Amino acid sequence: MEHDLSPATLSELRRPRPYPAVSVLTPTHRREPDNAQDPVRLRNVVAEAKKQLESDPAVTRERRSDVVHQLDQALAEVDLAHAEDGLVIFAAPGEHQVWSLARAVPERVVLSDTFLTRNLVSAQAAERPFWVLSVSADRVTLWSGGTDRVVEDHSGGFPMTRSLENFDAERQERIGDMPSTFRDEGTRHFLREADAALGMVLREQPRPLYVTGEPAALSLLDEVGSVTKEAVHIPHGGLAHGTPEAVWQAVRPMVAAEARKGTDAVARELESARSRKAFAAGVDEVWHSAREGRLRLLAVEENYRVTVSDVLGDHLVPAASGDLDAREDIVDEIVEQCLETGAEVRFVPDGMLGDAHGIAGVLRY
Repeated sequence: MEHDLSPATLSELRRPRPYPAVSVLTPTHRREPDNAQDPVRLRNVVAEAKKQLESDPAVTRERRSDVVHQLDQALAEVDLAHAEDGLVIFAAPGEHQVWSLARAVPERVVLSDTFLTRNLVSAQAAERPFWVLSVSADRVTLWSGGTDRVVEDHSGGFPMTRSLENFDAERQERIGDMPSTFRDEGTRHFLREADAALGMVLREQPRPLYVTGEPAALSLLDEVGSVTKEAVHIPHGGLAHGTPEAVWQAVRPMVAAEARKGTDAVARELESARSRKAFAAGVDEVWHSAREGRLRLLAVEENYRVTVSDVLGDHLVPAASGDLDAREDIVDEIVEQCLETGAEVRFVPDGMLGDAHGIAGVLRY
């Protein structure tokens, strides 16, 4: 199952497909007893997708057979033992993908000529993705981080490794301390290359960066590199050869502290916007501003969900889940629209937005 949505992956997912491109979404659960319902619910929503394929006169028999086969393959790949909060299956002629999301999704089936990506985009934004670079003299590892985990990432040619077999052990013994490894010209060159490779990754996927390593390693990296100078440094060795769980435990306190600082900054921006009358609040007002590209900053409470309808034309009104014209993922739609127009999107703790009712924004004009 996929987790990490890069810009290149998103672009590939959004390209037009031969009809039908099927998107299947279902909520999942991490823990008992709620997760007992997941297998049945998943089978039912996939069966609904097959039923829609069967009844659609625009789908030829050959295409229907192909996409049904792709759905069956995707279903076989789902690992509900490691489920998060939402699951998305994409299937089209000749291809399928399974995405596990750390954010709930509405249950739905969509047949179109493109995949439905807004729930992935919103989940990615909610995860507040970050990078961790773990440095040692013989290995530099890149980790992709999210809400509650890190996973090793192979972007930019990472992990980078080198042999220390030819390192001058006699010279190290004369100097008498392990940090002398980081005075070696080979190590300087190695870390300079790692810094350059990381620079390429950050240009493609800019995110907050944390760097771990022995103090001597961090010092040398700052000396020979450029992109890691502004990163949050965590003096913790051994993680370049470590496990994802060890890396997550090492960076988690700092990630939480940075998140708190970010939340405080968002609160100050919203308060300032109120006083300048550059403030939007509530799903209807924010939706209008997002569609017009007027939002510079969007703030959404982490578990805010609302089902709406636009039957009145220009305004959203509350609707019941399952209504024919209900829009159950309007918040994800707003998040995706804001990101496409260059707005910053921040998810904040529940209750923080008070009378803004879960969603608010700072206007550009």
